[in-house]
Amino acid sequence: MNFDQKGLKRRSMTVEYFIENINKSIDIKLRRLNSVDEQKRRIYDRDLHRPGLALAGFTNLFTYKRVQILGNTETRFLNQLDDKTRIKAFENIVKYKVPCIILTSNNKLDPVLLDMATDAGIAVLATRNASTKTIFLITDFLVDRFSVYQQYHGSMVDVYGVGVFLVGKSGLGKSEVALDLVERGHRLVADDAVVINRKGEKVLIASRNNIIDHFMEIRGLGVVDVRAAFGIRAIREKKVVQVVVELLEWNEGIDYERLGLDTKTTRILGVEVPLVQLPINPGKNITVIIEVVALNYLLQQHSGYVAAEALEDRIKRSIDGESMLSTRFGSNYFAKDYE
Repeated sequence: MNFDQKGLKRRSMTVEYFIENINKSIDIKLRRLNSVDEQKRRIYDRDLHRPGLALAGFTNLFTYKRVQILGNTETRFLNQLDDKTRIKAFENIVKYKVPCIILTSNNKLDPVLLDMATDAGIAVLATRNASTKTIFLITDFLVDRFSVYQQYHGSMVDVYGVGVFLVGKSGLGKSEVALDLVERGHRLVADDAVVINRKGEKVLIASRNNIIDHFMEIRGLGVVDVRAAFGIRAIREKKVVQVVVELLEWNEGIDYERLGLDTKTTRILGVEVPLVQLPINPGKNITVIIEVVALNYLLQQHSGYVAAEALEDRIKRSIDGESMLSTRFGSNYFAKDYE
């Protein structure tokens, strides 16, 4: 199973979006200290910068495109300068297209410097949090917003707490299987259009397309609103992708996996994910099999138990000389066992 990874997207955001959404997402309480057109400046980088060297005059490596943090060190450095030198030092920052400046620990900015930032179109914000906490909170917010992401065709379901991503050719019944899983008490994350974000190096987070939301298209029936039909407990907003289940058309000429000793994986956004390929033929209950896929994943993750390996171990021990009778019937077979 190969996922096309062309056209990977990285987000950017306006300063206005940043301010409005970070105050809703985390307890940082950024306050505006001036009024500028916040839509004209965009943030492209998830990392932050403390411009101490730039204030001192060294701007060769000034990463001005990042959000700038002025903490106790930077503000006290500015305050100990005379008026002319202070203005010159601050010019080293405002002459660049800085997205915004954040003052931490309720530090103040000289009114003259604030006017300079306003004239340059740079938003100046303040927070009561210390620099360390501010950097941690904002970085976490930006990492989430700037994660690499792509939209895939498939269905994402939370089965027994395991994130199962159903993929396969159109028309094989992915939506029907997902709907059946929801009816059995599992939770739908997304159908048809699944947005997957890579957070960090190895974590994949699946979510829905905001336009499609939790609607499903079932051939022969039409559109189903899962939230309205099954209630809020039948859906969830996000889920980590832990197993990919690929539905395949049954082909008698193919020798499908029977034991499960060979672990298969697929790559999504550069991350290896376990892959289970399920051929579809009449009489096969795909929904129950996917539930077992999730249970097997839990067994393997929490106790390291793999059924195929356990069976293989039994066969090897039998071949090595253990009693076939004991292996087949158990050591207590001849003990009394009456109904």
